[in-house]
Amino acid sequence: MFRSWLSRVELPSAAVADGRAIYAVGDIHGRLDLITELLTKIADDAGQHPEDRERRLIFLGDYIDRGMQSRGVVETLLSKPWSGFGSTFLMGNHEEGMLDFLRGRSDGSAWLSYGGVETLLSYGVAVRRLPPDGSATRELREALRQAVPVAHVDFLSSCVLSHTEGDYVFVHAGVRPGRTMEQQTRDDLLWIREDFLRARLPLPGKVVVHGHTICEVPQDLGYRIDIDTGAFASGRLTSLVIRGKTRRFLNTGAPC
Repeated sequence: MFRSWLSRVELPSAAVADGRAIYAVGDIHGRLDLITELLTKIADDAGQHPEDRERRLIFLGDYIDRGMQSRGVVETLLSKPWSGFGSTFLMGNHEEGMLDFLRGRSDGSAWLSYGGVETLLSYGVAVRRLPPDGSATRELREALRQAVPVAHVDFLSSCVLSHTEGDYVFVHAGVRPGRTMEQQTRDDLLWIREDFLRARLPLPGKVVVHGHTICEVPQDLGYRIDIDTGAFASGRLTSLVIRGKTRRFLNTGAPC
């Protein structure tokens, strides 16, 4: 069952340190307009809580692809247009896809088919179809290398796989049930879906906050919270807000 969009839920078993405010942001996917709007809402919300001693923004990955403003999103995140917040940037499977293509680890066919074309266009690289052969792939890769600033590649490469705050673990896709965080693989943290979504308690003792799997409204099941609300298509970008033992949601667009 979905929890109320604006409700403040008391959960004695899950908390972050007193005085610490966490704002986790779901999959942005090239929607510069939405992240700009959401950051304004987050700043306004934080301004209503002068009791905060520390605040942190945690971005769950998938900054690029699908939407048409991937370059602008990366530039915005790099510039950190917020004050009074620490920040953590998680790696998403879409960032991994782009980096693998740039580094020659893949031919890019999968990445281009699930949103990479839009990212190429945002960096000014013209592409009309998937590369038909190895020569065309190398040409496209070189064009992207020339177009993407080194600072953008360094930023995407520096993104981490997980982050822990109190009783919460933040990852992009989810975790492999039955394994500790130390036993999780990169592939699972970036790509897992069904095995994680079916598990009743995927990571005992922790609430897993994730994106990667689109839901119409944020899905809070107690033991995991999905905040990927399909921003690129829905216009709804979501942030989970945690203070002490309470949590609630902020979002762009109309509340559900």
